Amino acid sequence: MVQVRVAGVAVDAAGDHVILLKPVDTLPGAGRVLPIWIGAQEATSILIAIEGVEAPRPLAHDLMSAMLAGLGATVTRVEVTRVQDGTFYAEVTIAASGVLTLDARPSDAVALASRTGAPIFVADSVLAEAGIVDITAEDEDADPEENVAEFKRFLDDVDPDDFRDGR
Repeated sequence: MVQVRVAGVAVDAAGDHVILLKPVDTLPGAGRVLPIWIGAQEATSILIAIEGVEAPRPLAHDLMSAMLAGLGATVTRVEVTRVQDGTFYAEVTIAASGVLTLDARPSDAVALASRTGAPIFVADSVLAEAGIVDITAEDEDADPEENVAEFKRFLDDVDPDDFRDGR
């Protein structure tokens, strides 16, 4: 497993939302980023959490976080465990009187981790199969604005089907 952080949320040329998970520090997998296509509501929920903005009314992930806290439970970690036929799978590990691991969509797991401060991990095999070269990390002397422009061009040209069936 490689620990990652949310590097951002983007919109591709088709208007679909993509969450970008990037390895922290110089762990194995550094220099790669994992794009996972998610729904608009989940993207909004993640952005609100990582930006530290409060929604006027609690979102579903705020409710989940509050329920867990009210029950004395904590999210200890989330993991993107595998990718199969272009679909990513994740797990949320919760500690209360015992440890419980629950199946989850990556977008929900990341949104919950973003609210609770739980670490996010990606299986090495997932990063190897579905990760892409992080063009913003290739050249430390490169202009950050040019890196962002290049990444936007990548998003304009990429198709989520490119990541299905090992393509």
